[in-house]
Amino acid sequence: MSARSLALGFLSAVRRPMRVAELVRRGEVMGLDGGAMRVALGRLCREGTVQQVERGLYAIGPGGKALDERARGWASAETRVRDWDGRWLIVLVDHLGRSDRRRLRERERALTLHGLARTPSGAWVRPHNLADPMPQLARQLHAIGLDREATIIGDACSSDDSAWKALWPRDAIEAGYRHWIGEMDASAARLPTMTADRAARETLLLGQSVIRAINRDPMLPSALIDTGLRAAMIDAMRHYDAVGKAAWDQVA
Repeated sequence: MSARSLALGFLSAVRRPMRVAELVRRGEVMGLDGGAMRVALGRLCREGTVQQVERGLYAIGPGGKALDERARGWASAETRVRDWDGRWLIVLVDHLGRSDRRRLRERERALTLHGLARTPSGAWVRPHNLADPMPQLARQLHAIGLDREATIIGDACSSDDSAWKALWPRDAIEAGYRHWIGEMDASAARLPTMTADRAARETLLLGQSVIRAINRDPMLPSALIDTGLRAAMIDAMRHYDAVGKAAWDQVA
């Protein structure tokens, strides 16, 4: 993990301002040089993603709040969806062009983080089972990178949506749920045999991987995916998160 991602991860996980010495020590547990952590904090502050509350004390800044809220929303992910009535959410962006690579990355990140998939025609679609009303959903998309000029169509119907349903590989997604549940079970069983630093390092690396999987999950309805298996993975991560925080509490 980079110094940037570690700094943001630590500040997001503890949900309080942190001293630079604490961030450096945690970075050292992850094999990161203290100077690299300080450089990353400086850059994040200049971007506004992190802010210096007072000398040597850092917290998530205004520019990082939208992504931070999204990153921390994994534990309540199931509350973001509702029963699906067969309607679709469609976002059209091809008229915006693809020459600006940075804007393209930000745009597509916003769309994929909300579970939309690109069709062969260029439209981005997903089952409209998201619980948030359209104005709030649009604000969320814009806050994390979708252009305001994008066209968002809610509650669209399709006479034949079989091709759209096939955009998400069900078998692979469900295999991912099983994989992460097994990884967390195995890790929790071996943590008591490890040193404090090794246990903390493992819980962070595995925990971040699982959280990333949850946050990137398309949150599909039961018509397209085994939602019970997805809920089991999220519940397992809640327990593993508590184990990980206890492990980091042991790091001097």
